[in-house]
Amino acid sequence: MKTFRSYTEVSACVGQEVAVTDWITITQEQVNLFAEATGDHQWIHVDVERAKAGPFGTPIAHGFLTLSLLPKIFEAGVEVVESRMGVNYGLNRVRFMSPVPVGSRLRAQLKLQSATPIEGNGMQIQWDVTIEREGADKPVCVAESLARLYV
Repeated sequence: MKTFRSYTEVSACVGQEVAVTDWITITQEQVNLFAEATGDHQWIHVDVERAKAGPFGTPIAHGFLTLSLLPKIFEAGVEVVESRMGVNYGLNRVRFMSPVPVGSRLRAQLKLQSATPIEGNGMQIQWDVTIEREGADKPVCVAESLARLYV
């Protein structure tokens, strides 16, 4: 985990890879719970037997499940001590580049793209997030994530 004591320290790291998280294992239970929460019960996610005969040979996680790991990723990867609160401000770009078979281990690389002061003694930060699957040649997800931090 990378710990920043101040917004000044954050700004000094623009353009740099700041953190690589620990591995997170994706379970069928997570996939099923995500399907229940979102109403996305497509068989490639939740029907284990049918998915075995499908194009991936196993159930795969929803792309949006992978994306929904961003809060966990940021909590595990970065801390800004000076900030009392952070909020998700949105996404500029998201791509799901390869499937995430259930049982996969994922981790994220966090590159700080920008850090801009905002009203209210805050800072808007843009992260380039690359989520990779252990043993895979290409990322499973790349995203530009925006957050706002407040003192």
